[in-house]
Amino acid sequence: MCGFGRYLAAALAARFASEGMGMAVVLLALERTGDAAYGAFVLTAWLAPHVLAAPLAGAAAARARSPRLFHVGALAGFTAAVAALAVLLGRAPAPAVFAVAVLGGACGPMVTGGLSSLVAGLFPPGPGRDRAYGWDASTYNAAGVTAPAAISLVAATGSAASAMALPAAAGALATVLAATLPYGPPRAGGPPGGPGVGVGAGLAALWRVRELRAITSATTLAFVGIGSLTTTSVLLAADLGNPGAGGVLMTAFAVGALGGSLTLGRITAVAPGRLAVGALAGTGVALAGAAFAPSVAWAAAAFAVAGVCDGPLLTATLRIRSDHAPDGVRTQVFTLGAGLKLTAASVGAALVGFAAGAPPWTLLLGIAGLQSAAALLHAALTRGSVPPKAVTAPSAAAATAPTGPPTPGGP
Repeated sequence: MCGFGRYLAAALAARFASEGMGMAVVLLALERTGDAAYGAFVLTAWLAPHVLAAPLAGAAAARARSPRLFHVGALAGFTAAVAALAVLLGRAPAPAVFAVAVLGGACGPMVTGGLSSLVAGLFPPGPGRDRAYGWDASTYNAAGVTAPAAISLVAATGSAASAMALPAAAGALATVLAATLPYGPPRAGGPPGGPGVGVGAGLAALWRVRELRAITSATTLAFVGIGSLTTTSVLLAADLGNPGAGGVLMTAFAVGALGGSLTLGRITAVAPGRLAVGALAGTGVALAGAAFAPSVAWAAAAFAVAGVCDGPLLTATLRIRSDHAPDGVRTQVFTLGAGLKLTAASVGAALVGFAAGAPPWTLLLGIAGLQSAAALLHAALTRGSVPPKAVTAPSAAAATAPTGPPTPGGP
């Protein structure tokens, strides 16, 4: 296992901190300033650097002489920014608060895709690595379920300042655990900082390698819809006569996603591309059904089914990135993919804000349509591709090692 248990603990703690930040910042701003919009602006400053920082973080990780120091330093910077916001928000001038948020957000890609890129160094290619990515994906979903609930509970029983301490503590735990992980040299390829490991190399790989281009395009399109799902769920719940049940719908989706990642996401006999298409299509169908639900209970059931379908998508995405990313830019590929998805989610959140006056069921149908369109886009971009076992892999490691389980459609 090579420290995989410690990795999962570090990843869960880091993603708990990341998932809890949004709600904690807004609640803290509301408590100290009476203005939730201020918290939203701080959160925007936190998220905005992700897509710009992703290629820089990935390139820096590839060139780092000490990967351990780089990853631990990024997590420490992330944690320090969370702790600083807990102290400064509502007390210091807004420009200083926004500056801290931007700096902390710049470390964000290493908490998401950057950490996931380490799994390839813990397992050789094959079913074991595929299952490991299933467990890694479950840390995102588990954090998505537990972080908002814990933040809300602490804020309700104590204060928003106490709630803000939770992501800071989780980030500190992740930093300590990350320091204990094994960081070995790349399995193949040149030394860090070698030829071709520039800031744009990861972006070039995402475009040049068909499988990476397909999964990145599809998930980015899908996340325009996912980013608007939270607001839409609140509007849908209000339309169904229970304005406070939007959180119930999103919890049902998150619980379903966790279950999907722990079950369907661990199926290694299915090629990850097919798994991604099935996950996107299933999510679209289930959300379309939720648009016509007659009650919150039925809508919650449909949201849970949508979550189950969505759960394997991240596992499939991580497997595709690991299998097809060139060794020298693997971290860039992971961080860029995560940054593009977060940016797409931000766009979706803004779009639904402009369309908030439309009937909620039409908004949900639009989200469902984006998931279906993403499935079709992935299928179109990979049409006619040769099965992975017959393809010349884009990295030296993939060219000399088995690429997955010995099944006809295996990754």
